[in-house]
Parts: sequence; structure tokens; C-alpha cells
Amino acid sequence: MMRRLGLFLTIAAGTALAGEQEIGLTLGAISTPDRTITGGNIRLSAGTALQANYARRFLRLHFADLLGEVHFLASPQQQVSSAVTAVTRDIAVLYVTPGIRVKLLPEKKFSPWVAGGGGYALYEQSTSTIAGAVNSAPRHVSGGALQFGVGADYKILAHISLRGELRDFYTVSPKFNVPVSGSGQFNLVAGGGIVLRFGR
Repeated sequence: MMRRLGLFLTIAAGTALAGEQEIGLTLGAISTPDRTITGGNIRLSAGTALQANYARRFLRLHFADLLGEVHFLASPQQQVSSAVTAVTRDIAVLYVTPGIRVKLLPEKKFSPWVAGGGGYALYEQSTSTIAGAVNSAPRHVSGGALQFGVGADYKILAHISLRGELRDFYTVSPKFNVPVSGSGQFNLVAGGGIVLRFGR
């Protein structure tokens, strides 16, 4: 009995590992709605979004693939502007969000998809305020992140596709050195790039 169970688990693991895998590399822009503070608003500039995505197919249906994915996003700087000059001058961003992706028409040239997941967000605040004074806000703050996305892959070669995507991240709020309204922050990211596929 144990031998049969061991054989079954070995076959199941081998089948799971044999699923098609993807590595996506995209470049885009992150934008954040204005945040409300006492005496005015905080406005964040658009920032460069460097993204990497690893995915593995774990189920193939007639019209769709189900994939587990891990999405990485880093943005080195978003400038902060406000009439209240005690506000943090700029922030940097890192998100890591595992999740699930549903890819429609995977055997076609054009394959739209939707994705969702949750994970970790890290913000790094500047050491100075807009006014140039020492920023008393903590240097780093971390917490949870939820992520939802839509996109499409366009196959140009057997194992290479172009990708366009739009993802929305709801995360813990950065520390702006002043109280802000709301407990979290929405961050919209649009990007495009390339996908490499391997395995079957």
C-alpha cells in the first residue's frame, strides 16, 4: 500500500513539474491617486515600474489554462509634491504578490488573461522632507498587498510572446510624515514586455 502511494505521489509530482512555465519581463509606469491630508493633498508622480513574473501551468482545460504565478514589481522613485512641506519628499516601492492567472485561448496567437493574488509590499521613504528638513517618518514600512490584473499575450514565435498588462495593487500606506486619509493605497500599473515559455 505504501509503495503504491509513493508511486502515485511520484507520478503526480512529475506531472506537476512537467507543466509549461513562463518568465515575463515587463516595463511600465506606476501611478497613484492623490492622497488627502489636513491642509491639502499629496500628489505622487508617475514612477518607472520594473516587473518580473514567473508562472507555472497546473491545469489545462479545453479553452483556458490555470497558472500559479509570482509577480515582482519594483519602482525606484516616485516624487511627492504638496503644499504641506513637512511631507516625505519621495518613496520607493517593492511588491511581491503570488497568485492565480486564468489564461484564455492558450493555443491561439492572442491569449487574454485575468489574474489576482496577494502578498507583500515594502515602501522606502526619503530621509528628508519636501522642505529639506530631516524626515522623522520611518525609513521603511511594510505590510500586505492585494493585486488584480488583466492583460494579453501575443505569440510571435513558438516560445516567445509579447505582453501588455494592467495591474492594480492595493497596499499598506507609505509613511508620509503626516496623517493621511484612508488605511491603504491604490497603485495602478500599466506595462508591456516579453514572455519566454518553456516546458510542456
